[in-house]
Amino acid sequence: MTTTRLTPLPPESFRSKPWKNGGGVTHDIADATAPGADPSGWEGMVWRLGRTAIVQPGPFSDLTGYERLQAVIVGSGLVLEGASGEIDLRRPFVPVRYDGGRPLVSRLENGPVEVVNLIVDRALCSADLAVPEPGATIRLTPGIHILYAPGEAVTARCDDAEVTVPGGHALQIDAEAGVSLTVEAGQGLLASIRLR
Repeated sequence: MTTTRLTPLPPESFRSKPWKNGGGVTHDIADATAPGADPSGWEGMVWRLGRTAIVQPGPFSDLTGYERLQAVIVGSGLVLEGASGEIDLRRPFVPVRYDGGRPLVSRLENGPVEVVNLIVDRALCSADLAVPEPGATIRLTPGIHILYAPGEAVTARCDDAEVTVPGGHALQIDAEAGVSLTVEAGQGLLASIRLR
């Protein structure tokens, strides 16, 4: 018999730590590391979902071998500049995917922003970051899914279970088989991680 496990992730369970390059602090909502690796460090990271503030322009950490998915959740006007062009994160709640090893420097066109980052080891995982439209039903494939409410509360239905994710909280959905998720109210972010 297949099961779906729902695990609330309150803010007090988040882990704060410096960016890999020391330029700021991230607040990890959920993560996974290789056996024996220090979960508070960067070595052995399998995947990580976090929230961070970018308060001044500066270089992004070198995360070679990792895929990054990112969306602005507070503020607007973030642009990442690199030798091969810009990555446009100007509009909030529009996720963008890029190579974590690409050398990038942030530009803040309208002042500080806050972002959500989903970082995955591309050799071990595939991932998506989405903003579910209220009323639309999403079919979640087997894997780990995290519904995060960065501002207001999000109410949703996960198969037959009614759930509420308070503002600032998250809900982890561990699905052994396909699951239907319908966001009924609120603006949330849905991170999906599938181990290879």
